[in-house]
Amino acid sequence: MRVFIGSGCAAPGMLIDALAARALEVYDVEVLHILTHGPAPYAKRELLEHVRQNSFFIGGNVRAAVHEGVADYTPIFLSEIPRLFRERRMHLDVALVQVSSPDRHGFCSFGVSVDVVKAAVESADYVIAEVNPAMPRTLGDSFVHVSQLDAMVLSDRPLFEFPMEEITPEADKIAEFIESLVPDGATLQTGIGAIPSAVLARLGHKRDLGMHTEMLTEAVLPLIEAGVLNGRRKTLLPGKVVTSFCFGNRRFYDYIHDNPAFEFRPTEFTNDPFQIARNRNMVAISSAIEVDLTGQVCADSIGGKFYSGFGGQVDFIRGAARAEGGRPIIALPSTTKNGQITRIVPWLQTGAGVVTSRADVHYVVTEYGIASLHGKTVRERALALIHIADPKFREQLLKDARDSKLVSPSQIALPPGLQPYPKKFEVDHEMGAGLKVHIRPVRPTDEGALKELFYSHTPSTIYQRYFTQLKHLPPEAVQRMVTLDYSSSMALVAEIPWEGRQRLIAVARYIRDVATNWAEIAIVVQEDFRRHGLASFLLRHLTKVAITQGIIGFCADVLPENNAMLNTFQKLADPLETRSEGGVTKVKFLLADVKPHGSN
Repeated sequence: MRVFIGSGCAAPGMLIDALAARALEVYDVEVLHILTHGPAPYAKRELLEHVRQNSFFIGGNVRAAVHEGVADYTPIFLSEIPRLFRERRMHLDVALVQVSSPDRHGFCSFGVSVDVVKAAVESADYVIAEVNPAMPRTLGDSFVHVSQLDAMVLSDRPLFEFPMEEITPEADKIAEFIESLVPDGATLQTGIGAIPSAVLARLGHKRDLGMHTEMLTEAVLPLIEAGVLNGRRKTLLPGKVVTSFCFGNRRFYDYIHDNPAFEFRPTEFTNDPFQIARNRNMVAISSAIEVDLTGQVCADSIGGKFYSGFGGQVDFIRGAARAEGGRPIIALPSTTKNGQITRIVPWLQTGAGVVTSRADVHYVVTEYGIASLHGKTVRERALALIHIADPKFREQLLKDARDSKLVSPSQIALPPGLQPYPKKFEVDHEMGAGLKVHIRPVRPTDEGALKELFYSHTPSTIYQRYFTQLKHLPPEAVQRMVTLDYSSSMALVAEIPWEGRQRLIAVARYIRDVATNWAEIAIVVQEDFRRHGLASFLLRHLTKVAITQGIIGFCADVLPENNAMLNTFQKLADPLETRSEGGVTKVKFLLADVKPHGSN
């Protein structure tokens, strides 16, 4: 016979114990489930002839048995499991589940785990329910009538509780980057662990967030209680926190009990990419074990050893990708084993499975930054991912990328002392006519955008910026312009939305003289966006950045005919030192003498 066991924190402990106690009396019984919490006494080597476990998602209670080959793992999307049951392609003889006490109409709730349990109960030949008054009565498509239950046993056991993981410094830094990808009015999908908890903890300043996810933890409660997570702008089931199952503590279980703000649905709904895509501004956050330099994501195995499962990652990544304004995110720490092993790798380990393909990946986030991969070449992907890897592995990753021909053999080395991407220097600025500009440090993936800016310039602008009539920027020169250490050299770029992408319209940069702590600066603004004060704003912001790096003054060479630039410097600093030398005007000023914004 094939026996299904209920999921997660709703695993029916009494029935599991009874099954294990009788295991030696039966033969060739298959026990089937997704992730369960609590003991799994049926997954023992000595029971192999009697009971063999088959998991759709491997949890810690059965992982050793799977590794030893005494238990099975079936890779499958969580959204597709119910169909296996309903179409009898995987016939269920018995379902062992845990439910709430029946209400006055005879309906029991599946409580904290609706997921694939509802389909199992509706498909199995015989259903035994462990009825537990401690199970919260969750609302939604989450009920079974007692007439559909063939047997019931009363349980007085406490419901399994799953404590939240402590938020690590790495998780908090990852969450800081993800926070910038979550707009007001977004609908979220998060999982379990330190990173999802850290993300939710950082979203208290957002407005009108919603949630459509496969699972919840109590990390959502502060946002709900603060009125931030209210679902007002959701385009699918507005006002409802949509989920399939949850893990948490007793306070959380009491909060969701009979609470109409929560809508529990089976995974064939919550994890259906077409349903997910109906949520405008859908932000899906999934984890990974490792990501290779082409963007392939392994999330279910460590090399050839199966670790977890497909779950809903691909469902939500694809659903978010198809949603209007959607953002699919893969988030992971850059290293494992106390920093000894990189999780951004040249190629996935031998035997590692690709859960999410390179074509599905949009954003990858580590504690060192965001790599935007969608629509990018393999070379651009490799450079972006190297840039968010742990600094101590970047040099080797670049060498591996060169050796594998993922990047050009002439790709320049990363600068020594390369710092993490300094997101703290990002700022938004509104120019004249309501044009909003985002200003941020340059990234190695800006090579193409910087070339586009160069070729948009008039010959006079090129001459004033480079002091010669350049026809093109050599590849190595462009690489050096976008590959900085963010300390001895810095470049800020200004970008605007343009034709479905971001377009660079200005660059301001400095190079430090380490002997004097003065820095030489240069700035260029695309001709169509001049006379709006952008150059002044960029230089003032560059001044703030330089002060944090210990720089005391700026100097620049300006052609005498470049009156616009000279006027900008005169408005920027007082006193301003100028002198003519070799046909150029030498400009010099202390950063302490830069006038505040709005001064004449």
